Amino acid sequence: MSEQTAVVFDLDGTLIDSVPDIAASVNTMLQGYGLDPLDRDTVQSFVGNGTAFLFSRVCDVRDVPEAERDQAYKTFMDTYVDAHDLTTIYDGVTDALDRLKSAGCVLGLCTNKPTAPMKSVLAQLGLAHYFDAMIAGDSLEKRKPDPLPLDTTFTMLGRTRQFYVGDSEVDAETAQNAQIDFAFFTVGYHKTTVAQVPKRWSFDHWSELPDLILG
Repeated sequence: MSEQTAVVFDLDGTLIDSVPDIAASVNTMLQGYGLDPLDRDTVQSFVGNGTAFLFSRVCDVRDVPEAERDQAYKTFMDTYVDAHDLTTIYDGVTDALDRLKSAGCVLGLCTNKPTAPMKSVLAQLGLAHYFDAMIAGDSLEKRKPDPLPLDTTFTMLGRTRQFYVGDSEVDAETAQNAQIDFAFFTVGYHKTTVAQVPKRWSFDHWSELPDLILG
């Protein structure tokens, strides 16, 4: 049955811990305006709804003047696009992806991260070759939790058994909206308790996921 299976993954907080680099890019921008930096937990709480949302929350918290925000966003993105020196792959991810691929599954990526930083970090970490389809936050006119990005990714993969893997409330809502079974990675960037996140499965380490998917 695995040859009929498609598994789509979120990126930030699911496959990779990227908040240290995102926070560094945020704080580089803030420093340029003479503003105090934000700690990791604060920046992490803004991750999940796309870069524009994150940037807007940063600006609101630190009172970046409205007239400066377009330039501030450009400054942030100039750093963020290639920010991956502090980003790490969660333990067990590559072994799990290898096992799923070896079993005949096709794999996809559906993230709210923009295309340029998505491609850059995947190339840097050596993950790009795993995915037969990738949809980024700027690929379509809508982003998660709208079901369109996830539906599009699965359409590109063309399999009948479909599972989505993510780490946040946004991912859980996306899976619900697309009516796709959801596997929840509990170590990621969720804001509520594990019990509050709707899911078919939850897992604490990537070594657990292949058995959930493959049965």
